[in-house]
Amino acid sequence: MTVQALQETTVREGQTLVRLGLRYRVENLTAILNAAKNIALILTLVLILVSAIALVISGIGIMNIMLVTVTERTREIGVRMAVGASRREILTQFLSEAMLLSLIGGTLGILAGVAVPLSVKLFVENAHIPISKLAIVVAFGVSCAVGLIFGMLPANRASRLNPTEALRYE
Repeated sequence: MTVQALQETTVREGQTLVRLGLRYRVENLTAILNAAKNIALILTLVLILVSAIALVISGIGIMNIMLVTVTERTREIGVRMAVGASRREILTQFLSEAMLLSLIGGTLGILAGVAVPLSVKLFVENAHIPISKLAIVVAFGVSCAVGLIFGMLPANRASRLNPTEALRYE
């Protein structure tokens, strides 16, 4: 049953009378809408937290891969430095490799993020799940930033190797 009133106090009085007299629970649409908004906010915050954790974990993965790469290529770095490569060139090389790894991961993530709504449309009639171009651009930018931030330590470590010691490394 739907009832309209001009004043909020009239609505509250009516709710109280119905609750006491008929022992029914009365909810107004504003309260239901506010509860739905609170639930949506909580879900959004949980998704942001999960996404942030996933980004940190993927960044740590990139950093570990790059640290292993620096260790395995220590001799190569020493040779490059011995023939004239500057610290900046070594730094740029390893940062570029870290960025490439994160861009590949970001591209695969974006493709998966676009494929899911499209596949839902195949199975659910009249399903409308918008694909935001801004979200795609932001995801790509965040992917680049993760590669840059987490690739900095291994690239810095590679650029600071002593060429003489790096050539002796086996």
